Amino acid sequence: MVDKLTDILTSIADFVCGYPLFIVLIGGGIFLMAYSGAVPLRRMGAALRELRRSKSGDNDQISSAQALASVVAATIGMGNIAGVAIALVMGGPGAIFWMWVSALVGMSTKYHEGVLAIKYRHFDRQGRPFGGPMWIIRKALPRRFRHLATGFAVAGMMGTLCIMNANQLAEASVSAMASAWAFDSDSIWLRGVIGLVMASLVWIVVIGGVKRLANVASVMVPFMVGTYFFMVVYIIATHIDNVPEAFASIFREAFSLRAGWGALIGVAIIGARRAALVNDAGVGTASIMHSTSANREPVREGLVAMLGPAIDSGFVCTLTALAILLCGDISSPDLKGLDIAMNAFAGAIPGGNYLLLAVVTCFAMSSMFSYSFYGSRCARYALGERKSRWYTRFWIASLVIFAMVPLKAAVGLCDLFYALMAFPTMFTLIMLRRQVKEETDRYFAPQPKIAITATQ
Repeated sequence: MVDKLTDILTSIADFVCGYPLFIVLIGGGIFLMAYSGAVPLRRMGAALRELRRSKSGDNDQISSAQALASVVAATIGMGNIAGVAIALVMGGPGAIFWMWVSALVGMSTKYHEGVLAIKYRHFDRQGRPFGGPMWIIRKALPRRFRHLATGFAVAGMMGTLCIMNANQLAEASVSAMASAWAFDSDSIWLRGVIGLVMASLVWIVVIGGVKRLANVASVMVPFMVGTYFFMVVYIIATHIDNVPEAFASIFREAFSLRAGWGALIGVAIIGARRAALVNDAGVGTASIMHSTSANREPVREGLVAMLGPAIDSGFVCTLTALAILLCGDISSPDLKGLDIAMNAFAGAIPGGNYLLLAVVTCFAMSSMFSYSFYGSRCARYALGERKSRWYTRFWIASLVIFAMVPLKAAVGLCDLFYALMAFPTMFTLIMLRRQVKEETDRYFAPQPKIAITATQ
């Protein structure tokens, strides 16, 4: 029965997350990139400068840099390791190229999300800001589109349940313990215990609110990305002769027509689909976090927001891909997820699988912290303030459940709910593109020179 339900769910997810999601995310992102005048390419310097000048505020307002750290904490998770491994198994090295394309396009999408998050955010009675696609739709689009706001909120409540993170972290932990102490790695009860530990740790951080989330993320993100970077640098240095071929295989397989146009399109879709789970561009969750920024200038927030895809889908995913291509095995037709990456690191670095497990734990936990905030905001919109507290308890309990479900079902659920969030979000961004263009032109307009005339 479970296998049958898993197959049905996977079939639905494969359809929705195939051509429809590819057209919406990549096609819509390319359209926004062109309409905005390629802001991510022309304004990268301005975006980096904004990181240095951002400051936090009162009333649970965080800085733009903290908002970016929290968003990156959410997006740098299992998708950057297990997701990349799955993409390589399903689509080969060429899928990584299309993840890069999705990252570049996603920078434009995230820019629009950041601008609109500040422009159309809401304030409660205590003056605390909050927002996201549901509030952008509610405040900026005609009333007949209100159902899209509710639809996003409901999909967001389910899509932010950390299905993939809980599942893969439990799998990695059990595998590491099984190899160290030689016992059955299929123990569902042990996965449940690991789920309980995860739920307890997340609860401690979640009850502190957005300020605590941002403070924890601003510490964890540089540490985990830096540690992971040096691990991959070691792998590259010890396999330097094979690096050119690894990059060549990415470009060669990205445009390979040996299996026909259908296979080429399939590889592109796989790369875009996995990237959607990595950088969240066009999904709408980032605007929920950026709306809490102390920044009052929409364009400045948009500039900071667009750096997210460059960090996760561009930088971190490339590190994972290189490590697996240099030392891993992607020939198996089975989706082993994190096992592929852990085997690659174990073979390249002494104790590499345990080091990777430590990094993965940081990745997964940081994602859970931010996703709990996303889910609670969606529940607050859909259910109201009081009932949303019950949702938070359900969210915490779900970590235990998803630690024990099969990987195939977890991947299908993740993809499906992300798609249901992406459709209303991308529709809204495209509908409001003119407002973003006007804000951009106003912000970057040359300042008029004041003529000073000498008095006679």
